[in-house]
Amino acid sequence: MICLGIESTAHTFGVGIASDEKDGNTPGKILANARDIYIPKLGWGIHPMEAAEHHKKVGDAVVSKALDEANVNMSDVDVFSFSQSPGLPPCLRVGLEYAVKLAGKKPLVGVSHCISHIEAGRLASGCKDPVTLYVSGGNTQVIAFVSGRYRVFGETQDIGIGNALDKFGRETGLQFPAGPKIEQEAKGGRYIELPYSVKGMDMSFTGLATDAARRVKSGTSLKDICYSFQETAFAMLTEVTERAMAHTDKAEALLTGGVAANQRLQDMIAIMCKERGAKFYACPRPLAGDNGAMIAWTGILAHKSGVKTKNEILPSQRTDDMEIPWMKP
Repeated sequence: MICLGIESTAHTFGVGIASDEKDGNTPGKILANARDIYIPKLGWGIHPMEAAEHHKKVGDAVVSKALDEANVNMSDVDVFSFSQSPGLPPCLRVGLEYAVKLAGKKPLVGVSHCISHIEAGRLASGCKDPVTLYVSGGNTQVIAFVSGRYRVFGETQDIGIGNALDKFGRETGLQFPAGPKIEQEAKGGRYIELPYSVKGMDMSFTGLATDAARRVKSGTSLKDICYSFQETAFAMLTEVTERAMAHTDKAEALLTGGVAANQRLQDMIAIMCKERGAKFYACPRPLAGDNGAMIAWTGILAHKSGVKTKNEILPSQRTDDMEIPWMKP
């Protein structure tokens, strides 16, 4: 079975193609992973309508690139999938419209963007039943499969860690996306205490981003604040992930989402896992950020499990709103 998936929740228009043909011990394979990313003007966040217009302009080219990369024709595709939730409504709508147009009379299934990040990570890394730390622009959640669903054991109470990095970056003149620039600038910095906000199993990043930007504007070294921002935010994420692992008694941790590419975050989660005697897995960089391949692979899992969805967008749907029939308790 071959599935073409479309990702359009925010700044990325991605088209991926996946197959359920086994590759050794791996239950499927990624055939293509094409994308084009909307870059807002310097100092801006994502403007939903501008991002949607970007997706409309690049859609045909990205679809063609994916088909060429996979060396398949549209007629070879058996099922189509699209990112149904959560996300920016104008962007989600563009992806739905493309998926409906391409699918025609063939099966079409909507999938959760958040769950797709987990499934892409499980496929690529080989982990089976992890506690997942999902870190991206709009989302920060600690997730584990329990009683038929991916349950959220901890999450941000305000903005995602990626948005916090970008907020700090905008106010200090770093180009979007700010995460890689902050990671580079942090090398060689020294630690300065910043707001550490963990409330039970949840986190808050707004105060951290605001105070970090204020300190830079008042003359504190950008290098020191970048270092301190990472150390503080990532310690918060590591703390909550470790407590979720202790609560669920799971022996694997998976790091996924766009911020998962950060080497310091990977190192901190890996150290925690080593101390617990657990295994650490990081989603490979091409599949860590928003992409169509994860939507295509999750589309295969959902379709083969008999999942039926309506051709609609669900911008506010949560990770734990859905039953996961392809995972066995």
